[in-house]
Amino acid sequence: MNKNAAAVDTSANGLGVMPEWDLSDLYEAPDSPKLEADLKTGDDEARAFAETYQGKLAALAPDDLGEAIARYEALTERLYRVLSYAQLRYSANVSDPERGRFYQCMQERVTDISTQTLFFTLELNRLDQATLDAKLTSSKVAHYRPWLRDLRMFRDHQLSDEMEQILHEREVAGRASWVRLFDETMAGLRFTVNGKQLTSAETLNLMSDKNGATRKAAAKAFGAVLGENVRLFSLVTNTLIKDKEVDDKWRHYASPTSYRNLSNQVEDEVVDALVGAVKGAYGQLSHRYYALKAKWLGVDQLDYWDRNAPLPEDEDRRISWPEAKDIVLGAYRSFSPELAKIGSRFFEGGWIDAPARPGKSPGAFAHPTVPSAHPYLLLNFLGKPRDVMTLAHELGHGVHQVLAAKQGQLLADTPLTLAETASVFGEMMTFRALLDGEANPSRRRIMLASKVEDMLNTVVRQIAFYDFERALHEERRLGELSAERIGEIWMDIQRQSLGPALRFDPEYQYYWAYIPHFVHSPFYVYAYAFGDCLVNSLYDVYRSGAPGFERKYLDMLAAGGTLRHQDLLAPFGLDAGDPAFWRRGLDVVLGFISELEAVG
Repeated sequence: MNKNAAAVDTSANGLGVMPEWDLSDLYEAPDSPKLEADLKTGDDEARAFAETYQGKLAALAPDDLGEAIARYEALTERLYRVLSYAQLRYSANVSDPERGRFYQCMQERVTDISTQTLFFTLELNRLDQATLDAKLTSSKVAHYRPWLRDLRMFRDHQLSDEMEQILHEREVAGRASWVRLFDETMAGLRFTVNGKQLTSAETLNLMSDKNGATRKAAAKAFGAVLGENVRLFSLVTNTLIKDKEVDDKWRHYASPTSYRNLSNQVEDEVVDALVGAVKGAYGQLSHRYYALKAKWLGVDQLDYWDRNAPLPEDEDRRISWPEAKDIVLGAYRSFSPELAKIGSRFFEGGWIDAPARPGKSPGAFAHPTVPSAHPYLLLNFLGKPRDVMTLAHELGHGVHQVLAAKQGQLLADTPLTLAETASVFGEMMTFRALLDGEANPSRRRIMLASKVEDMLNTVVRQIAFYDFERALHEERRLGELSAERIGEIWMDIQRQSLGPALRFDPEYQYYWAYIPHFVHSPFYVYAYAFGDCLVNSLYDVYRSGAPGFERKYLDMLAAGGTLRHQDLLAPFGLDAGDPAFWRRGLDVVLGFISELEAVG
């Protein structure tokens, strides 16, 4: 364990000792002299960079351009280190006003510095292709070919230098401020369940409690508090959608989803094929499974708070943190000792913040920080089997980010669609290891049902979220949407996607309001379904005994953002552009449901 890493003893509730992350690998403290020195050095370097290169890129010798990109990369990494530290520190306690102020200050200072280098990417995009091709004869420039390729995808959507600068500088006082308002509001909400004041993470956790009355109480409390705050959430949503519409109009994006698809490096028709395949299978997937679950629970319809209820025979055992660690690392090790070795570093180095606590950012994430440091994982671990799968998921992101880091700051980043590959594969490895080791038929049914529900949440729910977002963005162009209208759209799509076996009470119309992806990253959500279906196909190849799979898989992760999905999947004989590819992924879920039907 890192000497500065903290730990919280939660033995009293059966979870054991859980780690809190140590951010000193980035900076020792907010007032660290190193942090201030990095900002000062970054500002000096940005000024010198602009003086040396602004307006001169076309005339640079090829090797000189390569050196300029390397300088830009080093400066970018220095500034991202500052932002990563500020964001992670803020996420650990979003309710702390000092942390919020520090995060905002760091965003503003980094924005001021990076404004001086904004010209660089704009000027690179103005180079004609023949001029750029001549410069690519230098190995120093050619090293960055994938980054230049991805940068130039946005050439047609680039504005004038002056407009780009205005938009860049206003970001911290515009969109970023609305996102912060959402985050701090959600972190500050408390939900009264059975006389206790709970955070959103604790309340949502109770919706998979063994006791039906507890699930109902949690669901009702959650919906009631969201309803009390729905005007604020509606304002945030309407404002951010309008902000995006204005940006899309000026940048000439054909539809609200165009920017996301372009940044994900995935063709519109590939996304359409995925969405069409999933929606076309709603009846065979969610409708079919929830009808089966209603039968297991002895009811004609499931109340919405019973959607993730444990099965009647499930003992609802709480899993301690040490046990969860052993389960996940053991599963990783059975597939690849190299992968498990990288994963172990997260537990030993203070790279994980695991306990749920008031003020902490809800949910879970893996933050890559910068290649010269390492990723960090945030969890809200409460001992549920799903929390173990969340650990497996986020650790997958983490090991992916470690492997890709060798590509450097500009080339390590992976499109969202491919970023979910390692995380979902990590979940699948963990699930398969547990399932293959379980001989008891009742336990196998519980495990299969839990996995199917996770897959439905990842595939069906996320495509339904994508449909909801599309509907909001399209209708918002006609004027501001009332909270009631947003709720109507939400309920219509939930009924379509989840099917007639689900019953919804009135407060469920507010449940859209807590989902952070709508605020943080518009249209992110389909990346989960993309990743799940992709991994199902990929895992099918692995289970079939394809030679050299482990090495090919690790090489795919280590490629970072240097290759597109076609090139990454080619060694496995897969093509995401083929509609049959998505059906192959969905067939895995259908197979699990059929197995559950067979055992009753």
